[in-house]
Amino acid sequence: MARKWQVLIVASAGAFMGFLDVTIVNIAFPDLQRDFSGTSLGELSWILNAYAIVFAALLVPAGRIADRIGRRRGFVIGLVVFAAASALCAAAPSPELLVAARIIQAGGAAFLVPTSLALLLPAFPLAQRATAVGLWGATGAIAAATGPSLGGVLVDAGGWRSVFLVNVPLAAITVVAAFRVLAESREPDPSGRPDLAGAIMVMLGIGALALALVKGNEWGWGDPRTVGAFALAAVLVPAVVWRSRRVAAPIVEPALLRVRAFAVANVATVLFAASFYAMLLGNVLFLTQVWGYDVLDAGLAVTPGPIMAAVFAGPAGALADRFGQRAVAVPGALVYSAAFGWYLTHVGVEAHYARDLLPGMLAGGAGVGLTFPTLSSAAAAALPPARFATGSAVLGMTRQVGAVLGIAVLVVVLGRPDPADPVAAFDDAWALMLAGGLATAVAAAALGRVRARTSAPATAEVPA
Repeated sequence: MARKWQVLIVASAGAFMGFLDVTIVNIAFPDLQRDFSGTSLGELSWILNAYAIVFAALLVPAGRIADRIGRRRGFVIGLVVFAAASALCAAAPSPELLVAARIIQAGGAAFLVPTSLALLLPAFPLAQRATAVGLWGATGAIAAATGPSLGGVLVDAGGWRSVFLVNVPLAAITVVAAFRVLAESREPDPSGRPDLAGAIMVMLGIGALALALVKGNEWGWGDPRTVGAFALAAVLVPAVVWRSRRVAAPIVEPALLRVRAFAVANVATVLFAASFYAMLLGNVLFLTQVWGYDVLDAGLAVTPGPIMAAVFAGPAGALADRFGQRAVAVPGALVYSAAFGWYLTHVGVEAHYARDLLPGMLAGGAGVGLTFPTLSSAAAAALPPARFATGSAVLGMTRQVGAVLGIAVLVVVLGRPDPADPVAAFDDAWALMLAGGLATAVAAAALGRVRARTSAPATAEVPA
């Protein structure tokens, strides 16, 4: 097997675990609600949001640290921390300690994403990079497809703790493969230390916004605590932008945002991720709370969507190589949006899975497979090789910010269901997801023609 394909397999394994963890934790949510019965949906949402917030804030600093210490080394560190934290998650006796372990797990994941893409892209020629990113995304989509059904089986057999333990052997295998396949590389002349203060500001800003949204119904939207959290977010978010113009190695390099395709891809990714991550959790809650499915049946029921994403993600890269990213991302977002139009007009309180829910799942999955990897390849193609790690970290950060916002808004919408009409709250949620898909299509239309950069890489091969 050619070395580039071996690199693709090993680097994609990190993405596989990250995507698998997301979909498995979603399917475990009903079991978590039962195990921690005194904890509200809003409080349990921090099991997802704390991970996403820390992951988002640390992606860029982790990418810069990996540029300095070596990308393969950073990849292996991420795997080890991710596996150890997964074991801590499985042993957590309370929601608070589970959230703490998820924060550590996010620190490991923050090393995995930028290093995996930075190790992958230089192994492929320019003409194949969109295809490589598409296959990388397809691996994640396969993990997403595996997650619900595997998670349902694991939860059914051993409870929610088993969904975290599955990461440990996967990480161990990948560590061994990384030392055998991946060549160490680092930036030869890195400039500036990672901006950890900026990362803390990002965590506090996104966390304050999520706190205000999640607690708004409980505290009251005019309560000083809610207003204060919104105000803190309103101050810290522009403060991060201000700081980014004044430090040597900021969270987001202003120069990156002047690259049109990169900036547009990040805006579209925030919008799409907000809708997508809300959908992942929302559909599981609908199946278990409204249609009365158990966790195993719910896991199997949502699996066709991720399978469609996996089927379409690989061809999406090849189509983007041939026709351009805009020609793939816009139709993809529209197909995704059509799924929620279907839910709104067909899904009711009576369970008719094949007739009412399955068509929307298939359309939504196809849209995800076309859209997410295409936006990733648009952002990567517009950057010089020396900025692959940083650029992919910024894109991952915006994706996680979207995830936090989507889950927080979902908690608001589902926070006060009407017992007389249990579908009404989910209709509101699906309408917001539809709006997110349409907004993504509008943003993706502004991509223009994406041209791959041919600058010589600043990637120095060093001894392992």
